[in-house]
Amino acid sequence: MSPDAGLGMQLEESLIEGHRRRIISIASRLDWLPPLVARVALGMTFLRTGWVALHALPEVAVYFAKLGIPAPGVLAPLVAAVEFLCGGLLLGGLLTRLASLPLLATMVVAIITAKREEIHAMRDLFGMAEFLYVALLLWLGAFGAGLVSLDALVARRIRRPAAPPPA
Repeated sequence: MSPDAGLGMQLEESLIEGHRRRIISIASRLDWLPPLVARVALGMTFLRTGWVALHALPEVAVYFAKLGIPAPGVLAPLVAAVEFLCGGLLLGGLLTRLASLPLLATMVVAIITAKREEIHAMRDLFGMAEFLYVALLLWLGAFGAGLVSLDALVARRIRRPAAPPPA
């Protein structure tokens, strides 16, 4: 290898490393964005579906009965309320980890009951919106609401030392 070839490789590696550092720097400044987008997308989705279900409880109960879900008269208002309330919590980023759990359960039940006949292979499952919701809810449950959330605001307030009493 000629000395010029070695210098060229070093220069190329240096340029690549510089670009890599810039990309990592930009990405680290945007780490608040993915949880915010996930929360807003899921929050709006569940807030809307919960609201619609709350205003159509008899129809939801009939649909649940058709799916073979037990106690549809009890579970229809429960699921509608969970979707509405937990969707609102996700939207604001308040109690995000807790709010993701009942929504996760409703999506798993939805896949097992309402979507089961549409699943013939793993690709069918992965192509369902409900599976995407499951994945995002698992992520929010594991990692939380992110920096742009009421959860983060509450955490900052709790960690801030109390002001000394006036003298």
